[in-house]
Amino acid sequence: MIIQIKKMNESIAKEILHWHYDPPYDFYNNDCSDDNIKELMNENFKAIVDEYNNLVGFFCVGEAAKVPAGYKFGVYHAELIDMGLGMNPHLVGKGYGFEYCTFILDSIKKQFGNTPIRLTVATFNKRAIHLYEKLGFVYEDIFTSEFGEFMTMIKHQ
Repeated sequence: MIIQIKKMNESIAKEILHWHYDPPYDFYNNDCSDDNIKELMNENFKAIVDEYNNLVGFFCVGEAAKVPAGYKFGVYHAELIDMGLGMNPHLVGKGYGFEYCTFILDSIKKQFGNTPIRLTVATFNKRAIHLYEKLGFVYEDIFTSEFGEFMTMIKHQ
């Protein structure tokens, strides 16, 4: 699959917000509200499309990638590049994850150099955690919020 970054726009944001994941990944389903559209339109969010301009997923860096409850547990104390991502539910579980995440990591490295990257993932998402470990991320911390339990993982460049 040939993928590239595309600027986020309202149409893409709405498509993402209409994605529906099967349980237990329905945790990642969102409402297509004005606030959620506005959040995705933040300059820190980028869309990823394939060679046919089909939406493959998105990623974000910075504050948008953090789970706010993590602050009270001190998990975001270190100055790192925070990364968040999502993949089209029609592509999840089909073997594209490693290539997809490598593309995102390479893009972040081009922008930020060798600064370590941190991500936050729901602890139930064993499939994602396994992928992140294959990509070189290691467990750093764990915390809970009203939505569930999360872990932070770090990758040193």
